[in-house]
Amino acid sequence: QVQLVESGGGLVQSGGSLRLSCATSGRTFRSPFTHYPMGWFRQVPGKEREIVTAISWNGNNTYYADSVKGRFTISRDNAKNTVYLQMNSLEPDDTAIYYCAASTLDGYEDIAPRYTYEYDYWGQGTQVTVSS
Repeated sequence: QVQLVESGGGLVQSGGSLRLSCATSGRTFRSPFTHYPMGWFRQVPGKEREIVTAISWNGNNTYYADSVKGRFTISRDNAKNTVYLQMNSLEPDDTAIYYCAASTLDGYEDIAPRYTYEYDYWGQGTQVTVSS
C-alpha cells in the first residue's frame, strides 16, 4: 500500500511563497516507490481537480500548467521519498486544496502525467490560502 502525506500549506499574502512537501511511504510488488511519476493537483469548491505540475520518476520530464509557469517549481528527492512544490509570487487565484498524487500505472514511468485518471494514489490534501 502506498501512502502520501502533504504538508506545508497555510495562509500567505499575495506575492508570498510557500513550499509544499509530499512524503511517501510503502511500495508495490513491482518496484520501489521512487520509480513512479508524481504530480500536484489543486481543487476549489465547485470545480474539477486540475493539474498544477508533474514530474517523471527521475526528474527528467516535467509539466506545468500555464497558470503557474515561471512561479512554481516541482522537485523530488528520491532518497527521502519526498516530492516538493515551491510556490512563489502567489496570487489569490492560487487558493485551493493542493493534492499530491502518484502514478504506478505501467508505461508511465518516464513521463510527467497531467490527467487525474493517470494517477492511482492520492494524498489527503493541504489547504493553501492566498490573501489579497
